[in-house]
Amino acid sequence: MNLLLLGATGRVGRFILEYALADGHTVTALVRAPDKLEDYKLRYGTQLQIVQGDATNAEDVAQALKGGTTAVISALNTDGTTTLSVNIRLLIRLMQEQSIPRLITLGTAGILQSRTEPCLYRYESSETRRRSTRAAEEHRQVYERLRYSALDWTIVCPTYLPDGARTGIYRVEKDLLPEGGTQISTADTADFTYRQLSNTDFLHTRVGIAY
Repeated sequence: MNLLLLGATGRVGRFILEYALADGHTVTALVRAPDKLEDYKLRYGTQLQIVQGDATNAEDVAQALKGGTTAVISALNTDGTTTLSVNIRLLIRLMQEQSIPRLITLGTAGILQSRTEPCLYRYESSETRRRSTRAAEEHRQVYERLRYSALDWTIVCPTYLPDGARTGIYRVEKDLLPEGGTQISTADTADFTYRQLSNTDFLHTRVGIAY
């Protein structure tokens, strides 16, 4: 598979990169700082293609999609900016233009539905204690744009994300956070996200993930 990975140097993205390369996939990583991937380049050679650029720049994203991309995974985070909402508009347009259907993106548990107030997102309900809603609102824009797109999308929505090893043992649920779930490691979040490349059970849906 020829995979475009956004956010490859991030806390979850670096695990996705490792899993995909170890399984023999060809990965193109669009990054602002290519030097952060030097070790991977030395180990995997031409199996890893690095494109230096900005995920909010249309020309950079278009360049990264070239070369037979079959699927895209986005592990971008908000960084307190509008990166996600700008990038998703570009991705939807460019992927549809190039007939690339599959997009898996990393979200947040805040944009899952509330169990106690089903008409609300979790970040709008009493289920969350976060004061700032900025990040959740960015992720919400991604979800609401994907809902009306022609892409085969999946949004993986983890709760609290501490660093931790891959166990492969976790709970997932469509549109809701698994009941009682309070955390999920970065490596296990990456594990589930990466596995969606070969799984069609969660097309066109958000997926809550937690231990």
